[in-house]
Amino acid sequence: MSTTQSHRVMLITGASAGIGRATSIHLSQIFPSSTHPEPLVLVLVGRRQAELEATGKECKEGTIIEIATGDAAKEEDVEKIANMVKEKYGRLDLVFNNAGINEKSPGEFEDQDMTVFRKVLDINIMSAVLLTKAAFNIMKAQEPQGGRIINNGSISATAPRPNNTAYTISKHAVHGLTRSTSLDGRKYHITATQLDIGNASTSMGNHVQAGSIQADGSKKVEPTMHVDNVARTVGFVAGLDKDADILSLEIIASGMPYVGRG
Repeated sequence: MSTTQSHRVMLITGASAGIGRATSIHLSQIFPSSTHPEPLVLVLVGRRQAELEATGKECKEGTIIEIATGDAAKEEDVEKIANMVKEKYGRLDLVFNNAGINEKSPGEFEDQDMTVFRKVLDINIMSAVLLTKAAFNIMKAQEPQGGRIINNGSISATAPRPNNTAYTISKHAVHGLTRSTSLDGRKYHITATQLDIGNASTSMGNHVQAGSIQADGSKKVEPTMHVDNVARTVGFVAGLDKDADILSLEIIASGMPYVGRG
């Protein structure tokens, strides 16, 4: 295989809405760049074909868009997507593991429906695991070797919210995956970043505007930030030179309860 890179291929899961859509659009606006002049390929992954296509239409003209419909938590779907990328482009430069949910049944931890609990763990953890595994196999074999993996974490990986155990556990697991990826990927020039996000204005995060339960049991309306702030942060990490790595990064809405929470 030639050492001349013909494309820069970036894969975003959960690209049909929210952070995934905003990030896809932003990446299309900043790449190609003077330091990364190759034509950009965006692989948009999600379960809703029409919404993925809508994201693609909002990306900058000239960006090569690949719509990859599938469930990132299912091994067969991930393998199909990875094989498409490998066969069509022969490389993968960046993965943004963004797919995730925060479903929970009403009540305290001891009242939780374990079917819902397992669903949160499966989607939030296994989608990132499966895409990371697939990325390793492509990134270590390509020339030039290596790539960058960014995991959508949460400040729940550090400071959990009340009655949110499944989501908290899942984001702690993503933290472990990021650290292990950074370590095990070192020999292949694969870097890993965990981006811990607090109160981005999305369909999943907007509930805090109506009031969120605090550690003392009170309910408080919390500030949110525009999702484009997250997209620009992913773009910053994606644009780093190969000799730089950011292991973890936090971006939160100004003034939200976090430092000193509880």
